[in-house]
Amino acid sequence: MSSASAGSLTAADQHLVDGVLAGRRRALAKTITLVESTHHDHHRRARQVLAALLPHTGRTIRVGISGSPGAGKSTFIESLGVHLIEAGKRVAVLAVDPSSSVSGGSILGDKTRMELLCQRDEAFIRPSPSSGSLGGVADKTREAMLVCEAAGFDVIIVETVGVGQSETTVAGMVDVFVLLQLPNAGDDLQAIKKGIVEIADLIVFNKADIDERAAAFARGQMRAALTMLRSASPNWRPPVLTVSALAKRGIAEFWAEIERYQSTLTATGEFEEKRRRQAVDWMWSLIDSGLRRYFRSHPAVRSALPELLSDVAEGRTTPGAAASRLLAYLKH
Repeated sequence: MSSASAGSLTAADQHLVDGVLAGRRRALAKTITLVESTHHDHHRRARQVLAALLPHTGRTIRVGISGSPGAGKSTFIESLGVHLIEAGKRVAVLAVDPSSSVSGGSILGDKTRMELLCQRDEAFIRPSPSSGSLGGVADKTREAMLVCEAAGFDVIIVETVGVGQSETTVAGMVDVFVLLQLPNAGDDLQAIKKGIVEIADLIVFNKADIDERAAAFARGQMRAALTMLRSASPNWRPPVLTVSALAKRGIAEFWAEIERYQSTLTATGEFEEKRRRQAVDWMWSLIDSGLRRYFRSHPAVRSALPELLSDVAEGRTTPGAAASRLLAYLKH
């Protein structure tokens, strides 16, 4: 994004930019709504607004929190958010809610689940529907993070629905990825879920107050599992913590580990390198999604697609042959 593109802002969009930089909540919400819009004209405006905000981003820590439904993510985030605010920080929470597979509507229940955090002026909670996007993370979550950074928030927390590929997706857009687990989930082998554990920077067993012995056992099991797995960073061994978000136990210790993680990776240069790599990956992700949109909107593809879909479903042609025919339209 160039400064030239930022210079073509309309008066209304410049007003949004000024409002975000001043930390005004209404401007922040309206800017994220603009960024999330699927309207074609809004895409251009959003790019220009983000270009103007970009120089004011990057001075925060981005924390991704994922875990299976029922692990207490919202309660944990609320306890963490209140703790951080009491320590003098401003906190933004981007909570991605599952969208209905029938209506496309979002449950958007996090504002009711984080009642205490909602009442704090230093907090901003933005529930966004995943709208069926891969990984349970809203398509524009990365852009929303930039807007919140420009608004001066010290900590940005991204909560995902915790299903499918959400763990991998959120880990690719945050500085530190936290996996929230239950200590007594009825699965003695949950610590060996290699693909998830290998991308976690911290692992937390919540609701430890319910059964402290089970929490201690799960913590030991996970620690043993980590010795057999490759860490995401050569300079960091993911700690395993037990907390009780409801009783607000272990929250301060958790944040101390986040700060230790940041200082450790900053000292080796890995922290900034991770951000640079994520920015490039983000660019390619946007290219991929743009090409998919262009492909689906191509007139010849739209014309041939229904018949080819039927042919593939009924076994009259192979998926490979159908794909090759559709892709060939892009050459003309």
